[in-house]
Formats: sequence, C-alpha cells, structure tokens
Amino acid sequence: MLLVRRGRPPGAGLWSVPGGRVEPGESDAEAVAREVLEETGLTVAVGSLAGVVDRPGPGGAVYEIRDYLAEVTGGALAAGDDAADARWFDPGELPRLPLSPGLLDALAGWALIDRPPGSNATG
Repeated sequence: MLLVRRGRPPGAGLWSVPGGRVEPGESDAEAVAREVLEETGLTVAVGSLAGVVDRPGPGGAVYEIRDYLAEVTGGALAAGDDAADARWFDPGELPRLPLSPGLLDALAGWALIDRPPGSNATG
C-alpha cells in the first residue's frame, strides 16, 4: 500500500494515503492523479471508489473524503509537495505506523486490509 508521511499540518508526521483537495473544475479522478503525482512522483490510472469517510475540520467544518483505488503507470517514487516521505508498505505493517486518525479502520472497513487479530489500533 502506498502511503505518504505528511510534512505539514494537519497530520504532520503521520502516514496516510496520498490525497488532497479537488480543485474547481476537476473531476475526482483528475484530482487523485494530480495529488498522487505531486506527493509521490508516480503517475496512476484511477480506478473505482474504495470508500468515503467524513472527518472534522477547522471551525466545525466536516470534510467528505473519497478514496479511490489506483494503479501505478509510471514515474519514480519520491516524496514531493507536502509529503515528508513516500513509501510502499505491506498491509501487515500498518498497525505499527503512526497513521492518520481513522485510516486503519477505514481501510479495514472497505476490505482493503485485514484487521490484525487482537488489534486495538485505531490509526
């Protein structure tokens, strides 16, 4: 699984899936491809919707986050933009990482990873 370590708030120092804001006039797929390229140096073919979560934002705002599956089609892995690091991880490594709040639960809920037996991780 491809993750980036956030270099700036919110979430500085935490690992998460690449992502960011959809710019005006952009489709979700265009935004996913742009954000992955900016944060990881990789080009991707964007696939189906993996899942949706709501997360609290500043001033009581609630952000709807839509995560998509994607396949790498080119580029070279290198942290960029607001990412301090970018790496591939085996799903079994995720519970030991400092993850963005709710990420592990979301990935398990979308059946993208198995919840490790006896895990109480909420990352």
